[in-house]
Amino acid sequence: MKKAYKYLLTVATATLLFSCSDYLDINDPKNDPTADQVTPDLILAGAETRTYSTQAVTMNQLGNVFMNNWSANVNAFTGGFNEEYQLIITSTFYNNIWDNLYIRAANFQAIIDSRFEDYENHKAIAKVMKSFYMQYIVDLYGDAPYSEAFQGGDNLTPAYDDDMAIYRQLIVEIDEAIELIDNNTASTIPVGSEDVIYGGNMDSWKKFANTLKLRILLRESTKAETDGATATYLNEQFAALEQNFVTTNVTINPGYANDSGRQNPFYGTYGFNVDGTQTTSNRFVRASKYAVEYLNGTLVPGITDPRLNAIYLPVSGTVIGVEQGIDSNDPAIPANISALGTGLIFDDTQDGYIMTAAESLFMQSEAAFRGYISGNGKALFQEGIRKSFRIFTNPATNEPFFTSDQIENYIANSNGVNEVGWDGSANKIEAIMTQKWIATNGINAIESWIEYTRTGFPEIPLAINAQRPNKPNRLLYPSSESIANAANVPPQESATAFDTYIFWDATQN
Repeated sequence: MKKAYKYLLTVATATLLFSCSDYLDINDPKNDPTADQVTPDLILAGAETRTYSTQAVTMNQLGNVFMNNWSANVNAFTGGFNEEYQLIITSTFYNNIWDNLYIRAANFQAIIDSRFEDYENHKAIAKVMKSFYMQYIVDLYGDAPYSEAFQGGDNLTPAYDDDMAIYRQLIVEIDEAIELIDNNTASTIPVGSEDVIYGGNMDSWKKFANTLKLRILLRESTKAETDGATATYLNEQFAALEQNFVTTNVTINPGYANDSGRQNPFYGTYGFNVDGTQTTSNRFVRASKYAVEYLNGTLVPGITDPRLNAIYLPVSGTVIGVEQGIDSNDPAIPANISALGTGLIFDDTQDGYIMTAAESLFMQSEAAFRGYISGNGKALFQEGIRKSFRIFTNPATNEPFFTSDQIENYIANSNGVNEVGWDGSANKIEAIMTQKWIATNGINAIESWIEYTRTGFPEIPLAINAQRPNKPNRLLYPSSESIANAANVPPQESATAFDTYIFWDATQN
């Protein structure tokens, strides 16, 4: 029998009515249980939670630094974000993205491969979530083990699959998930509280599955502009795509609390410790001068974006940023630099965001503009802006951070302005990507970097001490792969991150 995957969750009760910490950590199984002894409902919560923590912290940080949202607190730390600023990309650079996402995705495969019958809904969720995170593996690294992956001790050195082939197979897997949901039987075991994303609401899972398909297909749309085979494939897939997409934020909350090991991972990293003291990262991360000046009207004259005061913490009423890569002895450094704002750092129990409604709407806007789906691109774009504003809650009042008037005034005032408004932007894709950059700031910024790599928008400057003229196209495979799977991992060197491309990257043509 197969041994349980290294990170397979063991729990005490199928109902998951136990302490949150029991499924915020996935540990080596006690008493060495085998995979076919653990039912899918006992794996699901931990699988969802642990993969999300990598998205919320490590991936989010990389996106925020690469897209010039975050700077380091040079008044208190030296050498902060040095590798990111100088673009020193090695096999150890953010290597825990691969190590955590890829290894933890095995838990979803354990559910899919389970011998237990009548868990169709659990398996459908696992297929969607495995596809969700495997897309990120491809988006960030390119080729990866897939068809031979997640077999535990049966295959410790899986072969690498072509990145485009993986993408196409992810669509197949999501379709299989939707089919499982649509063809439940009377004996299908319902999903309950062990699903810490949707609580077993399978209609919501179908919407999420459709939206994930939309994201996967849209990534290829720039390639389709010059590749006829891809254009044909996308036309066929979009024709079959059910336009029933996410309209509310896809959130996760297994019971986050003000206890050690139970905090929301973003809050616990970039916010405060359980005793109320600042975390090191809270003291370290500061607002980037570029992002602040973009939002405060300096770089977009006449358009002040109210979201500025939710994303960053004002200093004496004003948000102050610091330039990425500035020398710590430079007299231009402000005495006080804004930290992350209360719109992002709410409390220990705040929901985590797997995908936001704003992201979904900006994707729909792009798909409609490109003619892939029905709908009004401008209306979807502006609704995406509204959803971006509404994600923020004022911790002092527990009320929305912004009024409807503030939101509508911003939309009306910016509509005729290039890059940030629909009517004023000659390049609608640039406007969509710019608003997506703002909407994912601090929340899911890895999406913005991936979209920048795909489209070239928005045109975000490098740190002033960057050692290369452009951002990398991808990350390097981690050293763990070179050690554990040396026969299969593609050859690479530092330059590989800059002179090789993900298959959907139009700049390679």
